[in-house]
Amino acid sequence: MSHQSGTPTHTPIGRVLGLSLALAAVLAVIVLAFSWPAVTAEPHDLPIAIAGPAEAVSAAEAAVDEQSPGAIAFREVDDRDAAVRAIETRDAYGAIVLGQEPEVLTSSASSLIVAQLLNTVAVQLEEGVNAQAAAAAAAAGAPTAPPHLDVPVTDVVPLADSDPRGTGLTAALFPLVLGGMIGGIAISVVVIGAMRRVTAVLVYSVVGGLALAGILQGWFGSLQGDYWLNSAGIALALAAIAAPITGFVALIGRAGIAVGPVVMLLFANPISAAALPKEFIPAPWGEVGQWFPPGAAATLMRELSYFPAADTTFPWLVLASWAVGGILLSIVGHFRTAGGAEPDAEAALEDARSEELAAA
Repeated sequence: MSHQSGTPTHTPIGRVLGLSLALAAVLAVIVLAFSWPAVTAEPHDLPIAIAGPAEAVSAAEAAVDEQSPGAIAFREVDDRDAAVRAIETRDAYGAIVLGQEPEVLTSSASSLIVAQLLNTVAVQLEEGVNAQAAAAAAAAGAPTAPPHLDVPVTDVVPLADSDPRGTGLTAALFPLVLGGMIGGIAISVVVIGAMRRVTAVLVYSVVGGLALAGILQGWFGSLQGDYWLNSAGIALALAAIAAPITGFVALIGRAGIAVGPVVMLLFANPISAAALPKEFIPAPWGEVGQWFPPGAAATLMRELSYFPAADTTFPWLVLASWAVGGILLSIVGHFRTAGGAEPDAEAALEDARSEELAAA
């Protein structure tokens, strides 16, 4: 069969080169987005509680700051009990208790890498305390060296035996983000009608929350705490990711699908602080990540699992705001055109016409 006159038989070379360069640029952005937080990660202003005599506290703060400048922001508390409360409410990642019986408190459930950092601090503290004791004994002319003083390390909020390295809890976030994104995109493509999409997102989120909580908690043991709270948290996170996608599709058409891969996956997910504390991400991006669904979901699921005393108001509000915002966009898009017709509904009709013509 001969081609009609004037019909191009090949893609123009300019378009080929342009597409290749654009795809290479997208690849570079993806690599940069996912590798940048890990490559640039280093601790800064980690909140650590400290208790003890004023002179000892000042000396310990100076010694730690000399070893790791800017890594730790000490928060002075009254005693060991206050330090434990600060850890359990997630106001601090750990604590140093000074005095007659020095001790270092950690929380592997809050951050395993910070717990390891505090283990190093405990070793340095033990060396310093014994060196001071030996120097004082020598100055006093004591015939023998004082007994060696150990500085114990206590894990106040440990990880569960079913997830001793915390890898399950960390790994659970990516399927959650991917699930919310895929759900929003699939609903946008398959379901016609903004309000029907809202219904689909709500049903998908509730069922998905129940199913994922059952797998992650009941099967894998990655989540701890109350199953129904975990289910609600996952459901709200799915809705917070899926609803904005369907909302923007209702408002501007199929181009709104880009909200998922661009905003949620490439931008928000790398700065979510799911694998590292937000203090390891260059400022201000660690804090910025907590205002997006991936970061809020990561914080909420960790606190629901291990920190029942922590205030979870902020992550709940962030997730609810994104979910409600997406639903409102769908409502606006529904009434934006006469009769509630949406731009992508027209696109779907065009697709159907194209298929009929192709079949004919």
